[in-house]
Amino acid sequence: MPIKIADDLPARRTLEAEGVVVMREADAVRQDIRPLRIALLNLMPDKISTETQLARLLGATPLQVELTLVRISDHVSRNTSADHMASFYRPWSDVRDERFDGFIITGAPVEQLPFEAVSYWDELRAIFDWTQTHVHRSLSICWAAQAALHHFHGVGKHPLDRKAFGLFRHHVHVPSSSSPWMRGFSDDFIVPVSRWSEVRREDIPAGRGLQILAESEESGLCLIGDPGRGFLHMFNHLEYDTLTLAEEYARDGARQLPAHYFPGDDPARTPQNHWRSHAHLLFGNWIDEMYQTAPFDLDAVGQAAALSAA
Repeated sequence: MPIKIADDLPARRTLEAEGVVVMREADAVRQDIRPLRIALLNLMPDKISTETQLARLLGATPLQVELTLVRISDHVSRNTSADHMASFYRPWSDVRDERFDGFIITGAPVEQLPFEAVSYWDELRAIFDWTQTHVHRSLSICWAAQAALHHFHGVGKHPLDRKAFGLFRHHVHVPSSSSPWMRGFSDDFIVPVSRWSEVRREDIPAGRGLQILAESEESGLCLIGDPGRGFLHMFNHLEYDTLTLAEEYARDGARQLPAHYFPGDDPARTPQNHWRSHAHLLFGNWIDEMYQTAPFDLDAVGQAAALSAA
C-alpha cells in the first residue's frame, strides 16, 4: 500500500522517482480503508531531507499510511523556509486533541546541552506524556531517544570526547520471539551513527521493562524497547540515506572522517549502503506490530496496554 502525503510536498517527487508508491489525497479519500495515522515530529535542521528519508521507509510497507508533519508549537526553524513550514507542518498545539496510531520523534542537534537547557524541553516533556494517552506506538530517534528515556525513566546521557560517527556493526541481543521489532534481523547488522553523547548499558534501570535489543562493541547501545510505554528507542540512524554521513562530514569542515564509511577511507570515493535492508525491516516490523495491535476505532487509541508480544 502507498503512503499518503500532501500532493505538493517536495518529498513526493523524490519518492515517485524512486518507485515508491505515493497516493494522491483525492484517491485516498475514495478507498474504503482506515489508513494508519502516523505523525512525525521533525526536530532536525534539514526538514525536507528528514521527511523524505522517513516517508520512504513508511511508504515501503504494505499498509496505507497517512503522514502528518508536526513541529514544536513556538519554535521557529532557522534552516527550513517559513513557507514550507506553514504549508506542510502543524504545530503540536493543533494536533494534541487528535489520536495517532504511530508517532515518530527525530533527533536534534542539541545533544551537547543539558536536557533542561533545550528551549522546547517543557513542550517536549508534555508531548512525551501525551503519547501515553493519544498514541498507540512511538519511535524516538537519536537525541529524542535519550530524551524519552530521561523523561520516563530518569536515564542520563554522557558527553563523548570524540563524536561517534560512521558505520558500526551491531549485534542483536534478543531472539525474534522476544520482540516483534526484531523479527527477521540478522545476528549482526550495520548502522549509521552520528552523535556527541551516549546512554550507557549500566544506566538502563532494571525492573522497568526496558529491553536492550541491539548494541555495538564500538559505538554502544542502538535499540531499546520500552513496551510498557509503547516506545521503541533508536539511538542511531537506520533511516539515513547513503550520502547523509558524507554530507555531515562536509558540513562539519571535514574535521572527522566517518569510520568504516568511505572505501579505503577516501572521501573522494562513493560509499556503499550496507544498512538499507535492515532499515526497511525495522520500520516494517514497527508498522506491522502497530497494525496488528492498534484498535480500529481511533478514539480508542492510547487506551491499549503494553505490547502483548513483548
